[in-house]
Amino acid sequence: MKVQIEIDCTPEEARSFMGLPDVGKANAIYVDMMSKAMKGVSSPDQLQDYARQLAPMGQAGFKLFQSFMEGAGAAKGRSSKDTSSDD
Repeated sequence: MKVQIEIDCTPEEARSFMGLPDVGKANAIYVDMMSKAMKGVSSPDQLQDYARQLAPMGQAGFKLFQSFMEGAGAAKGRSSKDTSSDD
């Protein structure tokens, strides 16, 4: 038996409901810092160096995020195949 529940809410409402913190202010500071740092970028290599310095956990954080996104994409692909085979 499969049960599917669809909830229509904003990201802010979802975070509040799940008890997650509001990171809007921290995100605004991070985006402002990144945009200020990127103003002087004149080459792709320089951009990559800035991104490495400013990103949380540096290159390890990027690789972790990249593997997470690849895993999420693979799981979504499996899920859509599973639901299409039940029809």
